[in-house]
Order: sequence, then structure tokens, then C-alpha cells
Amino acid sequence: MASTLTLSLGQHSERGRKETNQDFHGALVPEGSVLALKGSAVAIADGIGSSAVSHVASETAVRSFLTDYYDTPETWSVKTAASRVIAATNSWLHAETRRNRHLHDPDGGRDRGYVTTFTVLVLKSRIAHIFHVGDARVSRVAGRSLEALTEDHRVVLGPGESYLGRALGAAPHVEIDHHAVAIDHGDIFVLMTDGVHEHVRPEAIVATITDHAGDLDRAAREIVRRAYENGSPDNLTVQVVRVDAVPDGDPADLSGRVDALPPAPLLDPPTTFDGYRVLRTLHASHRSHVYVALDPETGRTVALKVPSTALHADPAGLRRLMMEEWVARRIDSPHVLRAAPQTRRRSHLYTVMDYVEGRTLAQWLRDDPRPDLEEVRRIVEQIAAGLRAFHRREMVHRDLRPHNILIDTAGTVRIIDFGSTRIAGIAEDEPDVHEAVHGTVQYTAPECLAGRPATPESDTFSLGVIAYQMLTGRLPYGAEAARAFSEAHGRRLRYVSIAAARAGLPAYVDAAIRKAVHPSPAQRYDALSAFVHDLRHPNPSLPGIRRAALLERDPVLFWKLVSLGLAVAVIVLLAR
Repeated sequence: MASTLTLSLGQHSERGRKETNQDFHGALVPEGSVLALKGSAVAIADGIGSSAVSHVASETAVRSFLTDYYDTPETWSVKTAASRVIAATNSWLHAETRRNRHLHDPDGGRDRGYVTTFTVLVLKSRIAHIFHVGDARVSRVAGRSLEALTEDHRVVLGPGESYLGRALGAAPHVEIDHHAVAIDHGDIFVLMTDGVHEHVRPEAIVATITDHAGDLDRAAREIVRRAYENGSPDNLTVQVVRVDAVPDGDPADLSGRVDALPPAPLLDPPTTFDGYRVLRTLHASHRSHVYVALDPETGRTVALKVPSTALHADPAGLRRLMMEEWVARRIDSPHVLRAAPQTRRRSHLYTVMDYVEGRTLAQWLRDDPRPDLEEVRRIVEQIAAGLRAFHRREMVHRDLRPHNILIDTAGTVRIIDFGSTRIAGIAEDEPDVHEAVHGTVQYTAPECLAGRPATPESDTFSLGVIAYQMLTGRLPYGAEAARAFSEAHGRRLRYVSIAAARAGLPAYVDAAIRKAVHPSPAQRYDALSAFVHDLRHPNPSLPGIRRAALLERDPVLFWKLVSLGLAVAVIVLLAR
């Protein structure tokens, strides 16, 4: 085992018996944190033979992916990042195709469609992700033959007659096949266009790779030569990827190995530490100690968080601490606490965040145990805005509770404490792990207590519980929710209406919160914006909410219709 994914790569492409090579291929093997977060990408494309410009399409598809994929947020899963890049490329190619749909090559009368097959293999951590449209192929060496990992999107009409059923640029939207397979040391993947895989037997491909294991470029050239000698009339492209080592350790260890630096010691203010002037202790717990400090280089007041002594021997706990700052640097929202600018090298493990003068929502609730409904709405709306910033980056906070919400002196609400955040781009590297409970059980969704992965709907549950607590001082399921460690137990939870604890609140507010904290994530809001909207506006689709009568909604229109009805009645009576 090794600390990083290590690959060997061989590639070769020729025009074969065609005048031009409409295939295109490429690969990118980054280093360091980019390799850990985004993986390596190997891409192959085959422009349709009937088009004079399909070589532009194939080159665009490969180059765009190898550029744009690495510009997507580091927190996104491979599936999200790759799918969005491929969809954007398809849209551009299709637009170019439509722009040229009446144009033909004046010399050959050829089609000018920007259409191509596209297949990409992304190897990240211990997983290989395959995205595929068209009839190129990805296979994995299995003994003396090949295991096919893709299916050809080719429609066969009869002997020798077929057409490409799916391709980039052919339609406004493209269906992309995606699946993931676990990888191990020694795995060999082969990507080929149809000019190769239709003319070289799998056994011969494997034998060639085995014979030239020390020079995979030569292996690719030999496979292409065999396809040509076997009569292939098409362009010929082969890529061979060998996994020489897969990473060990925790895929979440992205901010540098936690054993690279010693944990920061507990501090005794006033003192100086790593160039910061530590002024006073802000907070202390069994996990960490937080200090208010001044950065002389920037003049900013910051919050230094150092691990507690008990955490020094806990690598997982140290990783969670360091990931807080990593997460904060990847979210830009006025409702999420920011990481302070890093101005110097660090000698120990600790985090540096902006210092915000204010109080937690927990303290706010103690100070104002019966807040006004409008004030609750305002706070919920700001929390929801912060959560949406997480969700856009495919992150779930997982520990939303009053102690992790900060209200500053101007009334701005910020989400804090990101040590439990689930990051899709990291979690996908351990897809079969039963997830531990990371949040405080009273605010944690039942599916998370049962070990299922947290989703944005899980954060919605937590926000709904907080809204309920702000209005009533209680929890929507009492103490029962904290014991719902199975999905069956979660389904037996019974919601206690807000009216039982605080009379006078609109029924539609209770209905909105009931939906937000539903035990089943499928029954909750699928958008936080819908939840905050329903806290202000009656939603007749929610149980127990009637649609307001026309007299309530538009009295002027109501009386106009009444007058019209009376006029009609009078006319009818006079006509008799």
C-alpha cells in the first residue's frame, strides 16, 4: 500500500486507412492534493465518420473535460463534477451542430455535425469511475481476457447495418452511463475506439500488454498495429492504464497528514504563539480550546482553535479539527463562518477562523425564551441561506444545533463548527462504510441515527427542529427522537403540534415545520427555499391547511363577482 494513487500509462493513436484521424485522446495525472481530491482522468473520443468537423468535436470533448473537470469544486463528487462538465460540452457541441445544420463541405458534400463518442475513466483513491456515451470501450484485464465495463450505444438494424444511438452533440441533452468499480494494485484498464476493439481479440490484447508490461506505450502501439493488420478501416486509438499502487489511510486527510505536524499545545493567554498575539480564552471543551488572538501582519482579530490534550492521541479527531478550516475555505457565504487568511507557516496543528463578536443561538434562546414569530423567521432564513451554500458544494453540515449557530451584534446569523461535515467528494471514496452519528442526537435526522448517509434533507430536519425549539422551547418528538436508532423506530415517531406548547401561532407555520421534520427524508422539503417560503405563506398542499376563501384572498374581486351574479339574476327575472 502507498500514500497516493500511482499509475502507469500508455497511449497511441493513428489515422489508419482513413485520410484524417477523427479520434482524440488524452490523460491527466495530477499530483498532491489535486490527485487525492479529483483523481486522474483518461479520456478517449471518436468523431463520427460522416462529418467533416467531427475531429473538432472529439478534440473539444477531451480537452474540455481534462481542463474543466479540474476546475470544479473540490468538494463535489466525481459523478457530479464529471456529469456537469460533459453536459456543458454536449450543449456547446449541439449548438454548433445546429448552427451548421444546413452547411456542407463544398468539396465532398459531407455533414458538418459536431458529433462524437466520449468515454472517460477517472481513477480516484480506490475507485474507478467510468462515464460513457457511444461505442468506444473500457475494459479491465481479467486473467487472459478482458472484462467489458461499458456497453456500446449502437443500434443494429441488420447484418452490416447499424447507427450510433447516443453521442455528444447529437441532441440537446445526452444520457451518460456512469458506474464505479473498486480498484486494486495491479489492475489494468484498456480504453479503445471501435476501430480497435472490433478487429483485435481480447486474448491478443491482454497478451500484448503482458509482453510489453514495462513499456505500455509500446503495448498500445502494438495493439494498434494488430488492428490495422487485421483489416480495420477506421481510426485506431488505444490507452492502457495500470494501477501500480492504491492509497492507504483516510481519504479525508486532505489538509496534509495529521502526523506531519504536532498538535498545538494548550495556551496560557496573554502569550505569543506562531506569531499570533493570544489575548484570551473564548471557549473550552473536551475536544478543543478556542482563543481570541490578534494577527499583527493583517491587524485582524482571529479565533485560534487548538485540540484538547485528550485529542492528541486521536488521529480521526485531529482530522476533523483540521477539516473545519478546509471546509471554511471552500464556502463563500455571509452566513457561514469564514477561515482567516493564512499569512505564515504553521509549526503545529490548529485552525484559524475569523473572530465574530456575538452569541450562540443557544444563548439567544436562554435570553429570549419566547421570541416573536417574525424574528424566528428571520433567523431560520439566514440559517437556510448558509446551508444552501454547503449544499451547492455537495456538503452536508450534519451537526446543526443552537450551539453551532452564531448571531453577531448586527443580527447576522452564521453557521459554525464544520468538523462533522460530510463532503461528497471524500465520502465517495468509502462508499460501503456504515456512517457513525456525527451530530447531536436531539437534532439529528432519524436516517442518520440509523446509519444511513446524511443528505441535504438531513440538514433540513435539523433546521426544522431548531425552528420548532425557538417557537416552543421544546423538541418536536420530545425525547423519543434521540432513541430512534433504527428506521422502524423512526417511522413510529409522533409529531407534537406547536399548538400544544404555544397557542396563537398560524396553523400553516406548524404544517411547514411538521413537513421539515418528517421522519422520512422523502417526505421532507427537497428545497430549503420552499421551507422558508411556507413559514411565511400558507401552503394549501400541506395537510391541515385549507386554501383561503376568495373573500380572504381578494375581497374586491369577490364583491365584483357577487354583484355580477346579482345583476345576472335580475336580468333573468325581468326576462320572464
